Amino acid sequence: MEFPPRYSGAYVVETIKKNTSRALKRKYKFLSKVYWDGGGIWSVGYFFSTIGINEKIIKRYIEHQGREDSGQAKLEF
Repeated sequence: MEFPPRYSGAYVVETIKKNTSRALKRKYKFLSKVYWDGGGIWSVGYFFSTIGINEKIIKRYIEHQGREDSGQAKLEF
């Protein structure tokens, strides 16, 4: 994805999450009942890189994020 440098990565991700969440809730009415507490459809985190990385690192991040979201992640030092 590319966007003008006047926008921060955080702003772009926030906008994407906000708009897709709204569209999904509009299309699938049951989601408003499932997420009734205002917690939102999306998880809190996101991954953003400005220098480019390989697919292996992205996959590892996604797998770890899934475990973290389900409460199964363990910190590695």
